[in-house]
Amino acid sequence: MMGVHPSHVTGEKYIAAIVDGSQALAMLLPALGERQSTEDVLATVDGLLFTGSYSNVEPHRYGGHPSAPGTLHDAARDATTLPLLRAALAAGLPILAICRGIQELNVAMGGTLHQRVHEVPGRLNHRSPAGTMEEKYAHQAHPVALTAGGFLERLAGAREITVNSLHSQGIDRLAPGLVVEAEAPDGQIEAVRASGASFAIGVQWHPEFRVMQNAVSLAIFAAFGDACRARAAGRAGGRSAA
Repeated sequence: MMGVHPSHVTGEKYIAAIVDGSQALAMLLPALGERQSTEDVLATVDGLLFTGSYSNVEPHRYGGHPSAPGTLHDAARDATTLPLLRAALAAGLPILAICRGIQELNVAMGGTLHQRVHEVPGRLNHRSPAGTMEEKYAHQAHPVALTAGGFLERLAGAREITVNSLHSQGIDRLAPGLVVEAEAPDGQIEAVRASGASFAIGVQWHPEFRVMQNAVSLAIFAAFGDACRARAAGRAGGRSAA
């Protein structure tokens, strides 16, 4: 919401990461739920980025307890992203899901969420530190262990990387069909991959921040761009054959 005019917006850092990191065309998809056909969306794009947000997935979407007072929600986004994720997975569309996005991916596939990870016994405080927005996103919060032989380990060429961390929600029960790609030192799942998908990756940190200055972040967005171009080429080839 901007003033008295309802608006659909996304952070410039996500747009820049798609344009510069993925070398792809960035388009904003409004959160209109059933007012906008999922089939039409899938017929128009060659990949989907699910961004972070200040809002949390509504707990009734995964059978969770009511949220603490003051928790931000976005019912219109839930109504848009959850069915879109399921349809995109079924169609084989490339997916990159960041922060709220990885939580949506887990919920869409049947998993659950911790609403306040910092209150779970034995877990770290994964929320952002005090400071300016720049300082929050630049903060190197903790290492994550990349799964041996996993997609991200192969992409990074390492078993461990250090990431920023700005979330209170996080994956609790992992959805069927998702495999763990990274974990924090406290065991919190930090990245997942949809098994059997050509490209469906979710990360809990924010690789879009300063994407061109971080080799692993750039590799993630470059791989996403490559997957989108492969999808586009396949669609074009199918049209030519027809």
